[in-house]
Amino acid sequence: MKLGNYYMVEEVGTTDDYGCPPKKRSVEEHIRKGFVCIDKPMGPSSHEVVVWVRNILGVKKTGHAGTLDPRVTGVLPVFIEVATKLVKFLQESGKEYVCLMRLHGDTKEEEIRKVFRMFTGKIFQKPPLKSAVKKQLRIREIYGTQILEINGRDVLFKVATESGTYIRKLCKDIGEVLGVGAHMQELRRIKTGNFIESDSYTLQDLLDAFIFWKEEGEERYIREIIKPMEMAVASIPKIVIKDTAVDAICHGANLSIKGVAMIEKDVRKKENVAIFTVKGELVALGKALMSAEDMLGLKKGLVVDVERVIMERGIYPSVWKSK
Repeated sequence: MKLGNYYMVEEVGTTDDYGCPPKKRSVEEHIRKGFVCIDKPMGPSSHEVVVWVRNILGVKKTGHAGTLDPRVTGVLPVFIEVATKLVKFLQESGKEYVCLMRLHGDTKEEEIRKVFRMFTGKIFQKPPLKSAVKKQLRIREIYGTQILEINGRDVLFKVATESGTYIRKLCKDIGEVLGVGAHMQELRRIKTGNFIESDSYTLQDLLDAFIFWKEEGEERYIREIIKPMEMAVASIPKIVIKDTAVDAICHGANLSIKGVAMIEKDVRKKENVAIFTVKGELVALGKALMSAEDMLGLKKGLVVDVERVIMERGIYPSVWKSK
């Protein structure tokens, strides 16, 4: 049976005795299981911004998905408490930037555009000397570039890249191919994974929202700025499981077809999947062992290799037996 974008494996009910839909969480729980997209200003490091978020909210743990250098501004997703378990899984998502490159010599516009076309697809890149990673040659993919404006020696462009691509080095390499040299003048990240510029807030926005809640009891602003962690995996195909399977997954079990209620039709073998409860809570992330269509005809066996458990143990009752 097919239901909207899902295949129904078995119709199941749920109860209010355990679990909680993300939108009905208390503000305290909403914060603990949430993330905020900070519009990082120029100056502080990504680590400093993460610490400031931690101090503003009075939480013990925060983490970010994708480092920005101190001079770079833009989208910096910061995950809070329980949601920090998503960081490693989401760090490899693609990035988009707007960059101002300064050429060191005069160059014809058609030559600039020609060289930019050369830097699309897979390229070799060695991290710059100032980077914190090992300086070895590696392959990174440039998904696409778009020149927005050329004004003398200044080139403003947009670029979409694989995670781990150094835009500073990209500018230097383009300058070398042009034969005049170049450097990155300014850089702003406008997208990382599903997180976009228009969904970002300043640290002052976050502080104001927190104060409104704490001092005046106004929840609207803190709930608007901090998003449920479930929204961070919105683009990953989903499998909805029965309440009786949740605690087993939380204890490290892989997902069996017997615990599945619904399967999103986009689930593909060996690709990432997000495991959800019937109430819409994120339970875990993993790799699908088969496609959605193949799961439908299965009577027994494992369907997901669970790689990262997100939900804490004990929220749902234990109905499984350990050997």
